[in-house]
Amino acid sequence: MRWVTLLLAWMMVGSATAAEQAHHLFILSGQSNMLALDPANAFTPTLQAALGRDRIIVVKAAWDGQPIRRWVHQWRSADGATPEITGDLYDRLMSRVRTAINGKVIATVTLVWMQGEKDARDKLGAVYADSLEGLIHQLGADLEHPDLTFVIGRLSDFDMENARFPHWTMVREAQVAVAEADPRGAWVDTDHLNDGINHKGEMIRNDLHYSVEGYEYLGRRFAEKALELIRLQTRGGLPLEAPRPPG
Repeated sequence: MRWVTLLLAWMMVGSATAAEQAHHLFILSGQSNMLALDPANAFTPTLQAALGRDRIIVVKAAWDGQPIRRWVHQWRSADGATPEITGDLYDRLMSRVRTAINGKVIATVTLVWMQGEKDARDKLGAVYADSLEGLIHQLGADLEHPDLTFVIGRLSDFDMENARFPHWTMVREAQVAVAEADPRGAWVDTDHLNDGINHKGEMIRNDLHYSVEGYEYLGRRFAEKALELIRLQTRGGLPLEAPRPPG
């Protein structure tokens, strides 16, 4: 029986060591407002303070002025049409992710998403919720982490009258609906982050993009919300299996 006790002790030590070495992966993607966010200003330091400097992996890949269909392979328009190019930016993002996690044990995966302006401008709000849900499930399946958590940056108060971007409020509402329908999801408020001094030194108000200070606030809000979700997940506060995609 002594060898059984030794074996169990060895297994427990191995398990603890693996847990200590496991990393938390954060994938940041989207369009211009994600492109302008520097994770090093507030996002990464906030995570490091909570999880440890050597326990996190942050991968950011963002592109200016792109619709969500370029991240979603099975994207469909409201009338069921499929454009020639879908999911190509997602493939580029995943190439970076796989390089960053190569050989590492991944404990948790969190998607941080700041996008939607292009879809609001192109009147694609009717399919935005389905597209976003599709992206989340697509990423979870590809990384074999269907339990991934996600944080969405809700569109700001830039065009609440839908004057310049006809589906602005529709996309805003879709982002909130997706986040609040999933126990692994959350959204952060970006209203008023678009007031102040921008990176060009200009005073802005209700701008499409955010102020220098606004991006710092955004990074901190993303990190704090991501940590909340991870704490819930690792304490067993969430179901073991992720909700299945509709249909």
